[in-house]
Amino acid sequence: MEYFKKILRFAKPYKKYGFLNIFFNILYALFSALSFAALIPMLNVLFDKTKQLTEPPVFQGIGKAKDYFMDYMNYQVTQYSGDDQMKGLVLVIGLVLTLFLLKNVFNYLAMYFITFLRNGVLKDIRNKMYQKITELPISYYSEKRKGDVIARITSDVLEIQHSFLSVLELIVREPLTILFTIIVMFLISVKLTLFVFIFIPVAGALISRIGKSLKKKSDRVQKEQGEFLSIVEETLGGLRVIKAFNAESRFYKTFKSSTDRFFRFSNTLLNRQNLASPTGEFLGILVIGVLLWFGGKMVLVDETLDAASFIAYMGLAYNILTPAKAISKASYGVKKGNAAAERVLEVLETENPIVDTSDALEKTDFKNGITLDNISFRYEDEYVLKNFELTVPKGHTVALVGQSGSGKSTIANLVTRFYDVNEGEISIDGINIKDLTKKSLRNLMGLVTQDSILFNDTVKSNISMGKENASEQEIIAAAKIANAHDFIMELPEGYDTNIGDSGNKLSGGQKQRLSIARAVLKNPPIMILDEATSALDTESERLVQDALEKMMRNRTSIVIAHRLSTIQNADSIVVLQKGEIVEQGSHAELLSKKGVYKKLVEMQSLAS
Repeated sequence: MEYFKKILRFAKPYKKYGFLNIFFNILYALFSALSFAALIPMLNVLFDKTKQLTEPPVFQGIGKAKDYFMDYMNYQVTQYSGDDQMKGLVLVIGLVLTLFLLKNVFNYLAMYFITFLRNGVLKDIRNKMYQKITELPISYYSEKRKGDVIARITSDVLEIQHSFLSVLELIVREPLTILFTIIVMFLISVKLTLFVFIFIPVAGALISRIGKSLKKKSDRVQKEQGEFLSIVEETLGGLRVIKAFNAESRFYKTFKSSTDRFFRFSNTLLNRQNLASPTGEFLGILVIGVLLWFGGKMVLVDETLDAASFIAYMGLAYNILTPAKAISKASYGVKKGNAAAERVLEVLETENPIVDTSDALEKTDFKNGITLDNISFRYEDEYVLKNFELTVPKGHTVALVGQSGSGKSTIANLVTRFYDVNEGEISIDGINIKDLTKKSLRNLMGLVTQDSILFNDTVKSNISMGKENASEQEIIAAAKIANAHDFIMELPEGYDTNIGDSGNKLSGGQKQRLSIARAVLKNPPIMILDEATSALDTESERLVQDALEKMMRNRTSIVIAHRLSTIQNADSIVVLQKGEIVEQGSHAELLSKKGVYKKLVEMQSLAS
């Protein structure tokens, strides 16, 4: 129930719908019992057992409630019908129909209002999940598979709606239906009603025994669903490579083994769950059989109960079966919902290590420079950067070069605060970036990465991502600086052309120039370029490099370079090796030293 309580927090904004649901459920339960009790006078009229009463009866206390109700109905039938019994029959049939109609109207209204609560909670949990997914640091997703996260925000949240929130419908209606029905049954016959209480503990014990392993089995199903969604996500992302290496059959085998496990786990879970309904129904019919024998004896032998009351009583006894079965199924629902809620709450309750401090500053300008003061950082056990120091004065371009794994991209991740340093500090204008709000820090920076990350939207929407209210003129101006305007105008709908999933309708160079246009439009004082030209052909590189140079004018830039020819004009070049600076200086200075940098330049010259 702990998870259930946590999920119910999301129901607070919709509590008025919950109260309306409870109100109409109470009326439904009451009229459900009364509608069966109203069968008694109808049967009495049919069997000609109605007493002719010309004076209204007097209520003599709750113990005589049944007699009062019967006498009152007999009085009304007498008044209405006189000597015509068909008139009396029409009256009691009308009463039964009215009660059943009201019962169903109240049932509909109860379900109508709970719908707003259920769907509202579903919406809010999904929104909260998405917000949390975007807030969590990048490091979180290096440990989690994307498909598993997708499964949690889709199928797990839906499972919560089907299981936990469906219990809300039953939590008032079914117990009250049973309660009101039992009260009416007691009024008809105390002796006969005691038999009903044999059913409840026996059924409860059996159903509890069946349901104990449901949460564990449900958890396995949901984890496996996340597994095959991950495989689908990876397959779609790497389809070119899969086809190029004829690896379709290998990935199919992996996917098939996952769906086979899902098939087995789902069968076990559903077969166990489906056992509840027939078990409950058989136990109910068993009790009905005993009641028929015992009640029949009271009617035929003992003559302590009239036939009309006994038939109505049997209807009431059967009326208990449906809510009892619903409650037993709901107990399964809670166990299944527990597994789903645990997975959803695991994401929602994950602590974000990169958060704004309570007194974080909003920094809107950039005056002096960036300082990396004696920083050390590790992703897991080994340090990627050790006692690293670097100063980037305002207006300067600093290039970071070195072999793969030397820590270049890590510096970009730390300056943008995608990760926090383990030791030392990074400051902007002398203020530790941990003391700035993440939003204001990232507003000062533009990022162009090696992989052009674009979205399935129009050219205009992709460029204006960093400045939502940008005018068309601003977007075109940014595209011109990025050497992108000409090719955009050649697209079918120009700036309104949809570029497809990840911008796949464009070439690598075109995608990269859109990424640059996006950074230009944001117009930040600090620019971070993470190997922005390394994946391009020579012609595209020339256009992109020209765009980058135009963009970097009058800006502070940190350039992570793979191709050394692109950073020869940098104010300072920093050569990294295993997370430490081994050389630093201008292009000419480093060549004259004849050290690591000169070797890297010569190696690239030979390679080209």
